[in-house]
Amino acid sequence: MRYLKLLIGIVLIMMAGCAGGELLPSTLKKCPDGSNYLDTEQLSLSNVEINHLTAMLFRNECGSKYENLISWNKGEDFVSLGIGHFIWYPQGKEGPFQETFPALLNYLKNRRIQLPAWLSTMKKIDAPWNSRKEFLTRYNDNKVTLLRNFLIKTMNYQALFIIERLNNSLPKILCATTPKLRSQIRNKFYTIANSPNGLYSLIDYVNFKGEGVSEKERYRGQGWGLLQVLEEMQLVRAGKTAIFEFSKAAEKVLIRRIRNSPKQRREGRWLKGWKKRIYSYTTEK
Repeated sequence: MRYLKLLIGIVLIMMAGCAGGELLPSTLKKCPDGSNYLDTEQLSLSNVEINHLTAMLFRNECGSKYENLISWNKGEDFVSLGIGHFIWYPQGKEGPFQETFPALLNYLKNRRIQLPAWLSTMKKIDAPWNSRKEFLTRYNDNKVTLLRNFLIKTMNYQALFIIERLNNSLPKILCATTPKLRSQIRNKFYTIANSPNGLYSLIDYVNFKGEGVSEKERYRGQGWGLLQVLEEMQLVRAGKTAIFEFSKAAEKVLIRRIRNSPKQRREGRWLKGWKKRIYSYTTEK
């Protein structure tokens, strides 16, 4: 996968400063609380890169099997859909994890992608199955078949949606951390982005475990998203060392999540697969 050469002018301004040690006003953006953060760059990929990313996400989340584009894991209150295993809650259900499938549907509709008829006529976008048991009993229904075929046809669009999510994540991450740490977090983000497998690592992790900014996505007050990984990792120079540092930090954050999680969730059963996934960041080409 060919990774992009990002523009680093703003980063250099941030590191070197301008006259008087102040940042140029045009480079600053406002957080909801009125504090400032340095503006961010938009990341984009070529068609070849998007195809490759789609295949890797499909492998990571679905084992490269079409039947796994729709699944409901034991112990979960939601169905997982697509190459990003986008979360979809039934009506009246709400959990600690961010629901992402309705946002994907809006993204596709805005791009004039035709939805399956039963989806396009829903007044409220809630999962039509109230439990895993109900989902499994209706697994071979026409509704599920149409949805799976739709997910197969739109896999590249799902990857584009995930890229857009990453682009939107950095401002949220910067505003969610303290002002004195923002330049460091931003530096780490772009250090990873400019490293081999860097864009894949960032895109996959933010899709895998979120931005880390939601107060709901916490166990014992500690999150497990991209923000927490960037906080944990050491700032090193771009390159293979940076990706190893990112993967090591991700492992520590995920182990901490398991340690903090409710015992009845038995999250330790997922650690082996999680480690395999984050170590793919250091081995993919």
